[in-house]
Amino acid sequence: MRITTVEMNALRRAKNIFLPVFKGEPLEKAAFFAFLPAPTRAIVKKFIAAEFKAEDGETKRMWSSKGQIARIAFFGLGERKLWNARKKFLVSRRMVQYAKREKIEEFTVPLTDAFGDEGERAFLFSSNAVLADYDFNRYKEIPKGGWPKIKEITVAASKEMLPITREGTRDGIIIGEEANRARDLANTPGGDMTPKLLAAEAKRAGKEWNIPVTIFDEKKMKALGMGGILGVAQGSTEPPRFIIMEYRGSNKNQKPLVLVGKGVTFDTGGLNIKPDQYIYEMHMDMSGGAAVIHGIAAIARLKLPINAVGIVPAVENMPSGSSYRPGDLLKTMSGKTIEVLNTDAEGRIILSDALFYGWKHFKPGLMVDFATLTGAAHVAVGNFMSAVFAKKKETESLLVDVGTKSGDYVWPFPLWDEYLADIKGTFGDLSNIGKGDRYGGAIHGAKFLEQFTGEADWAHIDIAPKMTTIDSEFLSKGASGVGVRFIVELAKRYIGKIPNPKSQIPNKS
Repeated sequence: MRITTVEMNALRRAKNIFLPVFKGEPLEKAAFFAFLPAPTRAIVKKFIAAEFKAEDGETKRMWSSKGQIARIAFFGLGERKLWNARKKFLVSRRMVQYAKREKIEEFTVPLTDAFGDEGERAFLFSSNAVLADYDFNRYKEIPKGGWPKIKEITVAASKEMLPITREGTRDGIIIGEEANRARDLANTPGGDMTPKLLAAEAKRAGKEWNIPVTIFDEKKMKALGMGGILGVAQGSTEPPRFIIMEYRGSNKNQKPLVLVGKGVTFDTGGLNIKPDQYIYEMHMDMSGGAAVIHGIAAIARLKLPINAVGIVPAVENMPSGSSYRPGDLLKTMSGKTIEVLNTDAEGRIILSDALFYGWKHFKPGLMVDFATLTGAAHVAVGNFMSAVFAKKKETESLLVDVGTKSGDYVWPFPLWDEYLADIKGTFGDLSNIGKGDRYGGAIHGAKFLEQFTGEADWAHIDIAPKMTTIDSEFLSKGASGVGVRFIVELAKRYIGKIPNPKSQIPNKS
């Protein structure tokens, strides 16, 4: 699918036009309306008055037998007073889903305030259009006539806004594409996305975008003392891998932004095996790792002036005669021991080594991990946001704002020291779940991770609530690609947040 930009006067030459409409607002007052041919304007006014109420979610189309314009589709947005900033991410998705459903191969859209503020409209339209165009159908038989496909979308803007429209469109396409590539990784069945294959995908992305990638095998991890990763992995015939991606876009004096992603390519729960209703989607338990791999790729493609590191510990968590057991004590790279009370709380165990390595080796200015860590987070916030935990209030506020700006929303949770007592081990330093009741499980997971972050400014984002899409997002079923948009926006903010006096690269954030 191509997305191109044109001046607003090109509307008169379009074949299919898609128009977002607020309820009760005369369309003729919109800036683009004057660029429609006079006969079309008259027909549109008559159609809206008689046929279209512009209720939120309402869609209707009008055919024209005169002139170049053959079809106009109207997308109702409801009353403006009920509009909120979250809805601006959904408008272009609705349009793309409608076009595919109706087998419309090309259409033109005037960029109005329905897509956000003037400077962000092209970016938000294009990134969300690309997300909505995605389908994971590589394992399906191609239907007769092929899959519904949009060949081209044209966005129309005023002449003075064309330069920023072109730039926003280009950047939006990049971020949408990388989020979709993360969705590809997460949607791929566990048998076809093992730790070695995930590492190979990271290598491929690194080669494509000139990002150095290092892969540690079992021997190297053993030498480093990564007993957490090795312990979880020992039940599988698939060996673990430790993936490091290093993007260097700034002066070497800039402390890097370190991003850590959980990479459990299939999670059975281990010997504490999951019930059948929860095991089906566990090939997506590496969604955090996928987000980090393609978040780093997006940063590289955008050529952001930042140093960023991606770390992904990749394992399978399988039951077998060689699996780690409840009651086992695992010694991590930090020297701390983990008392395993439940083998299905494996993500925090592998992240313990990854976070410690990230802090110790890279001395980050900020370290953030992304993990489908707990069902408790999903219970707490539902389907619309992830949970964020941060050491510093300033960092927490930054990440909430990044989530709002990117569309990967997060909601803050406490990281109080009172919760640490719940995960103190009896025979080891820490237990991998709370020893008493199940309450506070998401906080216990975050508090556990904090113990391996040293002096780093660190935050944990539990993306379990956003691992898969929901119908109201107007995205295809399966992995959501959560985290990629967040990572790019965080990287832009980080450029201005971290002092870098020796760098001559201008701040573009």
